[in-house]
Amino acid sequence: MTSRPYAVLIVEDEPILRLHAVDLVEEAGFAAIEAKNADEAIAILENRSDIMLLFTDVHMPGSMDGLKLAHAVRDRWPPIKIVVVSGQLKVEENQLPSDCRFFDKPFQADKIIAELRALIAA
Repeated sequence: MTSRPYAVLIVEDEPILRLHAVDLVEEAGFAAIEAKNADEAIAILENRSDIMLLFTDVHMPGSMDGLKLAHAVRDRWPPIKIVVVSGQLKVEENQLPSDCRFFDKPFQADKIIAELRALIAA
């Protein structure tokens, strides 16, 4: 019997970028769950216990941006690993929740895949 792959929640409002992130997550060997905004992401997290990692963009519409979402997830679901990405803004480490990784867009696929695998293995 094979175990189900770990689930990664991808939060990205741009469909093309979300699809690219799904490809990266699946290439890393994980199941990709998609959300268009933070509200959708919170609803998914409230209904699923298999999410191991949050992969979120900073800029998106809705009640909170990716940074606020990252902090909310750290507060409510401390075991979930977090990766924050942005192409418009350089996020400083003191703006991120604890034990969170930041990548500029466009990011290198191999670096993201390696980081996802390392975070989930930890």
